[in-house]
Amino acid sequence: MMTIEAGTVFMLRDGQVTAATITLTPDAEEGLWTEDELREPSMFVNKLTVARTHAGRNLGGRLLDWAGDRAHRASAKWLRLDAWTTNARLQDYYLSQGFVHVRTVLEGDAVNGGPRVSGWLAQRAAQPAEHGFTDQTPAPTRLGFLPQ
Repeated sequence: MMTIEAGTVFMLRDGQVTAATITLTPDAEEGLWTEDELREPSMFVNKLTVARTHAGRNLGGRLLDWAGDRAHRASAKWLRLDAWTTNARLQDYYLSQGFVHVRTVLEGDAVNGGPRVSGWLAQRAAQPAEHGFTDQTPAPTRLGFLPQ
């Protein structure tokens, strides 16, 4: 499903300027998470981007807090993500934001059919957060999940 049409792309606006974007979806990329992990209600972060003009203001960290808060309100247990396996700086950033490395997946193909490069998996608990944003988005839909 396309993320824009699905309503899973969110923009952080600073006046008329888009300062940052994040995709937050209940859909995991195929081949990354185990069946047991997928039984746990989770939301997945993709494509977190902060405009260079707005760098250095902790917008990425605050957006991750917003995403964790939204995931919590959707009844998710986890906020999960995958990052490039070769980008140690990005991995360190996510670790500094409270994520815990779960494992690295190297086998399989990416969603675009190319080789998998984004298989460094991490998660943190979905929980309420004071992110400081004025949230004008509709309330999240509560997740349905498989019984344990």
